[in-house]
Amino acid sequence: MTESVQRMPLAWTDDVLDLAEALEGHTPSAYVVGGAVRDAFLRAPIRDIDLVTQAGGRALARKIANLRGGAYYALDDVRDIGRAILRGRDGGRLVIDVSALRGASLEEDLLDRDFSINAMAVALTGSLDEVHDPAGGWGDLRARRLRLCRPDSLTRDPVRVLRAVRYSVQFGLRVEPDTLQAARAAAPLLAGVSAERLRDELFKLLAQPRARTGLVVAQHMGALAVVLPDALASRREDQRQTERVVETLSQFATAISPTRTDETAAQFGLGMFVIALDRFRGRLQAHLHHPWPDERQGRALLLLAGLLRHLSDELVEEYAITLRLSVAERQRLAAISRTWRTAAQVDCEDPVAVFRFWRAAGEAGPEALLLHLAERLASYDLDLDQDDWLAALERVRALLFAWYEDRERQVSPPVLVTGDELMRALGIRPGRLVGELLAGIEEAQVRGEVTTVQDALRWAQDALGNRRPGADG
Repeated sequence: MTESVQRMPLAWTDDVLDLAEALEGHTPSAYVVGGAVRDAFLRAPIRDIDLVTQAGGRALARKIANLRGGAYYALDDVRDIGRAILRGRDGGRLVIDVSALRGASLEEDLLDRDFSINAMAVALTGSLDEVHDPAGGWGDLRARRLRLCRPDSLTRDPVRVLRAVRYSVQFGLRVEPDTLQAARAAAPLLAGVSAERLRDELFKLLAQPRARTGLVVAQHMGALAVVLPDALASRREDQRQTERVVETLSQFATAISPTRTDETAAQFGLGMFVIALDRFRGRLQAHLHHPWPDERQGRALLLLAGLLRHLSDELVEEYAITLRLSVAERQRLAAISRTWRTAAQVDCEDPVAVFRFWRAAGEAGPEALLLHLAERLASYDLDLDQDDWLAALERVRALLFAWYEDRERQVSPPVLVTGDELMRALGIRPGRLVGELLAGIEEAQVRGEVTTVQDALRWAQDALGNRRPGADG
């Protein structure tokens, strides 16, 4: 395959232009490669920049970090890869990875990549509209086609199967027949990929607005059965319900996000969701943008909970461990899975019921409520029960009001007495009883029965008097 250099209309961000200016005169030449070139063609945001140079990848990364006041990390001493982490023009995090050429030439390096749309390069210190395109990536982008650089690209790195799924939905690409066949053949090899790499690709897929489509494609390729085998329910109707739940969660996340448009809420069910919960939109938005490790998105964690919604708590925990989620992510996923079903039974006229829901759900409560609503709306299919749906929305609205706007009264009443104070005042020993009395005092507070320290001690004394003798362990 002969290297082709041609001019293309590219929209470079200020970050790339600043980098080109900073490295003017640098030798040997450095090239922007991969996704940044693709995104410049698509007019998409560029968050990560990959550079290649003939030699001195780590040295160039260090130089970039020094010039721009960023941080430097050596990623791979053997393959000469370094990373500079800078602050972008928009104030966000900008990651620049610099590596030495993989082969003897730029063309060989490009053809060693996964897909043709990622096998383009632009000389950073040259004309920024001249593109090296040996695999025909530009033509594939214009044709909205996803095609392998080489027939063995997927067997050499099977995680690219999941990447193919993500690219197809992220950029609206049709997977070319030979590439689709190769993906199906390589899907079983995903079992040998590290859990961390599978997790990262899965989360990137779940973060896409068209996540449901991606999951269907992944299932069609045979990838989902390897990555999340128990997520595929045995009955087809159960599978369809899970797909609808994931789709509805995606719609909710979009309705909450800054990208919401008038068309987002065109359907009655989604429109009423927007109206009922709009006062909490900004706070829910911040909740779904919680900064999990390695920039994993809260939206993706919520969709993972939806995908695993039919599994036992034990299996959900096993998946969380298998995917190498952080302890905080595992706790959040477990709490969502444990509490989303209970939302339907909460009587919001009963302050203790509201308190107990939030005590069980904690910070996972907003996601659990969104999953509860997604399950409810998806179950209607084409026959929406408007009264039932409006009642569900009102229940969730009341619960969110308690969490966001009336927390001290309904969710976290002020501490009136500590466990040590209770033990001294009542002459009881440390043990489960102390915790039960403290929990009882909190519930009496939300009922309005206890408002002072004296009230709390009196309530505890009465509660202790009603127990059998010796029951203070």
